[in-house]
Amino acid sequence: MKLIKYTFEFIIIILLFLIFKIVGIKISRNVSSFIFKNFGSFFRSKKTSRANLSMAFPNFNEIEKDKILTNMWVNYGKIFAEYMFIKKFRKSKKFSSQVIIENQEELEKIKSFNKPVIFISGHFNNFELMAMHLEKSGIDLAAIYRPLNNLFLNPIMEKIRKKYICKKQIKKGITGTKELLKEFKKGTSIALMIDQRVSEGVESDFFGKKALTTTIPAQFIKKFDVAVVPIYIERLVDDKFKLKIFENVKFSQDDSVDKITLKLNKILEKMIITNPDQWIWTHGRWKI
Repeated sequence: MKLIKYTFEFIIIILLFLIFKIVGIKISRNVSSFIFKNFGSFFRSKKTSRANLSMAFPNFNEIEKDKILTNMWVNYGKIFAEYMFIKKFRKSKKFSSQVIIENQEELEKIKSFNKPVIFISGHFNNFELMAMHLEKSGIDLAAIYRPLNNLFLNPIMEKIRKKYICKKQIKKGITGTKELLKEFKKGTSIALMIDQRVSEGVESDFFGKKALTTTIPAQFIKKFDVAVVPIYIERLVDDKFKLKIFENVKFSQDDSVDKITLKLNKILEKMIITNPDQWIWTHGRWKI
């Protein structure tokens, strides 16, 4: 059954990308957001999204939840359409000017210090543009990614990411962590999403509930006394983006892995609370 589903997904996505290439980004966003708004549950569990939202915001009524999830699917669709134009976001001044950068000077400081840092964020709208901007700004960067489940689409996605988003793509997992450590020791900064469930993580509080959370940032902090730099991106009403670089977060060597991980989760929480409909709620975040 999975093979049939993956094949169907692959054919549909390739056909859509061919159409998107012809009609341009504006129409593509509209078409894709309509599809995801109405049929997104075919690709991702509608039940999981609502359960996650209810977990994080138990006081929200059903109308508020519906609005957030509807906007999430619209944003999801726009992100999908933008993959067809990711090359232009990388190389075209017209497209790159649509990403407004706040606190670019923080990146200049990082480069001047000539010491690697850890960038953390979550799957916000459009998350791929964050790693792209970091690398375009001259940061030697390695980004951790989770391979797609679809074995036909994953090679295409990996090629897109390595060519236009961030050259050093490291697969999530034990082998990837070893590669990450190797890159870091050579002076390469790390970019990773801390908002997904990881089987090798620790149970840390996230919106008042325990959630398996990666300890990679905490482990690097403990071993190398490295600075952590949160970054966040949001989609504006005109489909431009605002990407914010926060000041680095420093920890004491006396801080435990659990304490560091909890603090990073709290930073992520604040980002989500700012714009709940711009975070992707479809992952099994609280699954223990």
